[in-house]
Amino acid sequence: MARFFYNSGKSGSASDSSGVDEKRSGKDRRTHRFPKLKYLLFAGRRVHVRREEDWHGTFYFDRYSSNIFAAIVAILLLSILDALLTLYLVDKGSSELNPVMSYFLNYGPFVFMGAKYFLTCVGVVILLLFRNVLRKRSITHTRNLFSYIICAFTTVIVWELYLIFFIIS
Repeated sequence: MARFFYNSGKSGSASDSSGVDEKRSGKDRRTHRFPKLKYLLFAGRRVHVRREEDWHGTFYFDRYSSNIFAAIVAILLLSILDALLTLYLVDKGSSELNPVMSYFLNYGPFVFMGAKYFLTCVGVVILLLFRNVLRKRSITHTRNLFSYIICAFTTVIVWELYLIFFIIS
């Protein structure tokens, strides 16, 4: 609710038809759509969209639900498990089909693991920051994308375990 005060001859404030001036300057202080770094690092305040006009633009959150945190941790753990199983399979004579990861595998297992983890982290952060942009423009909600990624990693890991237990041994 806006608070009004009587204009005592001061200029620079907006007034309505009754002659009463608003305290607000009229300038929208929400000009920066991307959250400041201090809010991202030290528990910001935005948890959801509060205004109707914000639904029509790009918006970012500072705080996320525990479900998203759990999905991110699951994706990162599944990525590490996938990398370890891939290294085991390559050691037993298999080859890496992903050309990007095959490139990093040529430099050794530690470079491969680091690249796998780094690329997964970058992908998750991009999905997290732009999850509402994707939600506006597509039928698939980004919160579902996290679930799809977990299912994809799980499918790859099940395939790798199948190869280890039934094909190689």
